[in-house]
Amino acid sequence: MRYTFIVPVYNRPDEVDELLNSLTTQTVKDFEVIIVEDGSSKTCKDVCSRYSGTLDLHYYMKPNSGPGQSRNYGAERAKGEFLIVLDSDVVLPETYLAEVENELRREDADAFGGPDKAHESFSDTQKAISYSMTSFFTTGGIRGGKKKLDKFYPRSYNMGIRRTAYMRLGGFSKMRFGEDIDFSIRIFKAGLRCRLFPEAWVWHKRRTDFKKFFRQVYNSGIARINLYKKYPESLKLVHLLPMVFTVGVCALILISAVGRVLMHYDDVHKWYWLCAAPWLPIIFYALLIFIGSLVCNKSIKVAFLSIPAAFIQLFGYGCGFLSAWWKRCVRSKKEFSAFNETFYK
Repeated sequence: MRYTFIVPVYNRPDEVDELLNSLTTQTVKDFEVIIVEDGSSKTCKDVCSRYSGTLDLHYYMKPNSGPGQSRNYGAERAKGEFLIVLDSDVVLPETYLAEVENELRREDADAFGGPDKAHESFSDTQKAISYSMTSFFTTGGIRGGKKKLDKFYPRSYNMGIRRTAYMRLGGFSKMRFGEDIDFSIRIFKAGLRCRLFPEAWVWHKRRTDFKKFFRQVYNSGIARINLYKKYPESLKLVHLLPMVFTVGVCALILISAVGRVLMHYDDVHKWYWLCAAPWLPIIFYALLIFIGSLVCNKSIKVAFLSIPAAFIQLFGYGCGFLSAWWKRCVRSKKEFSAFNETFYK
């Protein structure tokens, strides 16, 4: 067998239904699907049973241990030459596997990954979050874009690896968050050939509201410091930018507040520039996000929503990064993550 799809699931039967339906339309058929139910209270067993006649589908239920260990559980039972790890909230275009096959035939690889896009059926908030997570102006293009500030590391929503290489590396670590980047780092450190397949993209729903999105990116900021403690060389300039943005925006707002106080107690016209000027770079960045999203999504509403999405992403990541830096690098605390109880939500 050529491919095995491995999907860890926690309380998401509706999303699994959409993913499995998209797998039935693949033009390449040489694959199996392994669904690992990670201690869900709302299982997708009935959903999977509906596809048992159209897909080579294997369903497993296990106690909750997080997505990384659930992927390892699936990999131990896989038969495919290549393992393709997906999140349960993705949908595949019918040519996905054909594009993977074309890339592997053109130039072999031990591991690979692809970018993600927002489907037209996604909510405006999901489209805004998707833009924020994939735009060069927010992430530096490191999540699969053509323009990027760092090399491409496959992510768990769309990651493939040769099964023998997966077993050689021991699979995913027990990190509760950032385990996919940890795995990608180990792929490169092992000298394995890892490539970006730009046409093997998926539709990725990500989070459905800004509160959940903040929790996700806050944990991402923490994970970056946890990864730095394991692999000091993994911390690059692009990873510091959200923290610099967070500190910079807070400093600008503070300067503006000082100007406002001085205007109250002194000559208004004398201190007006100190009150107003700090907002100019913030407004300029918001305008840049608006225009970029408008060009990408062709929607004024999504473009407006992309502004808070971008600020939430950068502030959330920056705050998580700073919190972890203080606890781990200054106070020498052990590895941690926040929002564990809502990890999948």
